[in-house]
Amino acid sequence: MAVVKASELRNKNKVELLKILDEQKQQLATIRAQKVAGSKLQEVGEARKNVARVLTVINQTQRDQLRLFYQKKKFVPLDLRVKKTRAMRKALTPFEKSLKTVRQQKKLAYFPLRKYAVKA
Repeated sequence: MAVVKASELRNKNKVELLKILDEQKQQLATIRAQKVAGSKLQEVGEARKNVARVLTVINQTQRDQLRLFYQKKKFVPLDLRVKKTRAMRKALTPFEKSLKTVRQQKKLAYFPLRKYAVKA
């Protein structure tokens, strides 16, 4: 049994990936049946990892397609948003930080910073 490479799987379309997944699951089932007769345990692990690789590539391509779909939309699903930290997500945006209250604007207008010239 050959190891399925993820780099080769990424070049295939969804129909081919699903076909490969079915083949790998069939292979795993046959190996499990042979295990009762006394086959190697290593083959079972390899087959399970092959199935996992195919599923991983399917999920990754699906998420990439969804990211492209939601790229210019106003709202993005929670699982596609950037994780960061809660504090970073809740922090003010640069525009919000730069806003000043009416009182602050008046204070800056009436009492601007003084400029001093130092004699050398």
